[in-house]
Amino acid sequence: MTESSPTAAVLIIGDEVLSGRTQDTNLNTIARFLTALGIDLEEARTIGDRKAQIVDSLNALRAAHDYVFTTGGIGPTHDDITADAVATAFGVALPEHPEALAILGRRYGDDFNAARRRMARIPEGGTLIANPVTDAPGFQIGNVFVMAGVPKIMTAMLEDVAPRLRTGAVVHARTIRVTGVGEGAIADLLTAAAKAGREISFGSYPFGHGSVGEMGTNLVVRGRDAAKVEAAVAGLLTDLAAAGIEAVPA
Repeated sequence: MTESSPTAAVLIIGDEVLSGRTQDTNLNTIARFLTALGIDLEEARTIGDRKAQIVDSLNALRAAHDYVFTTGGIGPTHDDITADAVATAFGVALPEHPEALAILGRRYGDDFNAARRRMARIPEGGTLIANPVTDAPGFQIGNVFVMAGVPKIMTAMLEDVAPRLRTGAVVHARTIRVTGVGEGAIADLLTAAAKAGREISFGSYPFGHGSVGEMGTNLVVRGRDAAKVEAAVAGLLTDLAAAGIEAVPA
């Protein structure tokens, strides 16, 4: 959108996501979270539990974006290797964090075994991300935020992440519902609108194709200047009406 807006990437880690056993919802949650803060989510990757791949992906993403958010792989089992990979990516040790040990010790008491102690390992220089659901913390190191893969836990962790982020101007979005025609019928009008308002983004999303009932296209107009968004919507509605195409703001 604008050069002053922070950018972000998401790295979803887990063989269970790639195999289809687990359906990821964290990307959508993070995207909505960032949009509300005026941070542009520009890239997302899903990779397996392979250390070298995590290291390579993380180093590429953290160099290209202001913030990187990872989900998955910070539990107590042998395949939870995200902390190890993050430490390798940053070239630091992975000691047990005293505060994390205390938190987990209180949580598990006599059941605080060696497997659970793995969750207290935090890359040197990292700070904890609070987990109000199960207590086991995530962590931040540099511009990287490492969070749980379980959606309920990850969402709760975002509350502790939000105050640490530099925010940008919020993106305003308006939708125009066009009925009775598909994308091809309005492509030229949309292209002309996009050329006329280069600070505004225009998207088209068809609905009803291949099914019984109403068909058409939703046009989404986005921008950081609310007045320019409204002007673009008004102009597009005028152009659609002139072309004899039925359209209403949704």
